Amino acid sequence: MPHRGVIVGLGNIARQSHLPALLDDPSGSRRFDVVGTVDARPGIESLAGIPHFGSLEAALAAVGPDFVDICTPTASHLSLCRQALAAGCHVLCEKPVALTGDDIQELADLARGQRRVLMACHQYRFNPAWRGLRSWLDQGLIGRWHLAEFQVYRLAADGGATGTDQPWRGQRTHSGGGILLDHGTHLIYQLLDVAGPPRAIQSWSGNLRHRNYDVEDTAHLLLDFGDRLGTMFLTWAADRRDTRIRFFGEDGSIEWTGGLLTRRGRHGEEAIDYSAELDKRNYFRWFAQLFGQFGDAIEQGAIEPGLADIAQVTRVLETAYAAHDAACRITV
Repeated sequence: MPHRGVIVGLGNIARQSHLPALLDDPSGSRRFDVVGTVDARPGIESLAGIPHFGSLEAALAAVGPDFVDICTPTASHLSLCRQALAAGCHVLCEKPVALTGDDIQELADLARGQRRVLMACHQYRFNPAWRGLRSWLDQGLIGRWHLAEFQVYRLAADGGATGTDQPWRGQRTHSGGGILLDHGTHLIYQLLDVAGPPRAIQSWSGNLRHRNYDVEDTAHLLLDFGDRLGTMFLTWAADRRDTRIRFFGEDGSIEWTGGLLTRRGRHGEEAIDYSAELDKRNYFRWFAQLFGQFGDAIEQGAIEPGLADIAQVTRVLETAYAAHDAACRITV
């Protein structure tokens, strides 16, 4: 029997990625059944043939889903996760799930008590260029790496489906934080996947350009792994859109910029163009793999991996903001 689910929030991420992964991808449509959508905004366009509700409470009472997929702005994640878990539902939630270790501990206790899976949307793990980069690292083609650099340049925060000139990501009441919390979450779990937890963090974050945002539009992190270093620079204050990830090892380097993944060093050179796979129209394929992982966890009763993943990312984010506030290096 398919897992019956309710989608909360019908903004861009739901329509462009979550719903196609569930309704159009063969693996998703076979394992999952969308039995309801939730969005309280006036004039929202619902989906043909799927019941629509103005609140999660109403949807839970009417259709009794097995899982809830949360696609709303960050500030609502904690309360919606709490509500869905308390109702006995498995939960997949857009990142970040919560902002503090205390919040995550509360949700973890609830998930364990209800024997339900809580998983974050860390879909960049299924980005084909990132998977290609990881494969080269795993094969040791640049030897043991010692320096990782992550750089993200954007002109502004993604506006989302707000219908206003002010992006919700730039409003603390909706976002909970700026670019570090938003795009930085993806970079953090990607780096932790290949480096493990850092020993210490230094951080700076601030507002350089977008004075109408009440959150940071730029952040810089140094993550100390002992004999390895990870750096992250993210900004919504650039003059172009660009992403660059580089790893330097004892036998060479790997660089991913735009759609091109390149390796140079003692074991030769190689370049792979992932431009077609990185087109936004294909993002739903990453989510289809994420939903597959979510389904596996539900069917196997694997509660702890999702909770540990959320907790370690939250720990880094919380420490990074604390390091900025204290203007010092903080041991994790």
